[in-house]
Amino acid sequence: MDIPSVPTAIDILYRDDSIVAINKPGGLLVHRSPVDRHETRFALQLLRDQLGRRVYPVHRLDKPTSGLLLFALDPTTAQILAAQFADRSVEKAYLAIVRGWCPEQGRIDHPLREQPDAADTAAHRGAPKVQAAVTDYQRLACVELDVAVDRYPRTRYSLVLLRPLTGRRHQLRRHMKHISHPIIGDANHGKGVHNRFFQQALGCDRLLLASVAARFTHPHTGQRLHLRAPPGAEFDSLAARFGWTAELEPFSARTPD
Repeated sequence: MDIPSVPTAIDILYRDDSIVAINKPGGLLVHRSPVDRHETRFALQLLRDQLGRRVYPVHRLDKPTSGLLLFALDPTTAQILAAQFADRSVEKAYLAIVRGWCPEQGRIDHPLREQPDAADTAAHRGAPKVQAAVTDYQRLACVELDVAVDRYPRTRYSLVLLRPLTGRRHQLRRHMKHISHPIIGDANHGKGVHNRFFQQALGCDRLLLASVAARFTHPHTGQRLHLRAPPGAEFDSLAARFGWTAELEPFSARTPD
């Protein structure tokens, strides 16, 4: 469930002499990938053209995931930031809407089998490795709708804050499926009947997962930065419908330019 169109201008949340943070739309790849050979537009390309200079991605978001995405403006900064992501010193936060009433809080400590990119297959000829994967979650709000979407007469959903402590491929989507609360709009790990309900009855045709915050140490000043991105219009619309506006409000602020 990808949004087919993306803006011609990238929404820049923060910029200094060495770092730029953008609000990536859902449906936009970070960079060229053999998985989506037909795609011609990428966040890296659009940001490079907008700034008129090279940019260097230091992490990635899945194509359907929206929100905060960091780039470096030089190779040295990129290397330092990438090392922070690798050593887990970057604190990341995501919002998601999931099926069912998720427990109030918990930790998912569930190893995941490695999922290499198609371009990496030559380097992964053996059996994929099983990697440690940990996610903390907190339920922020829930709703029960008087409509039978699946086999029950009423249907429940939750707004959840997710904090991945590791960075495995599709970790949040796979972990939420593991605890039987898949993210709405997830074509690979979710449940089609609920995805179709959001698409047809609620007008929402996207993965309801957004990167909303990151804390990390500035590579050159040593300052601890806290950058934020609003979850987006789809989250705002659903929050208004479900009575979650107050719970969503703390995440709606933008990082000042």
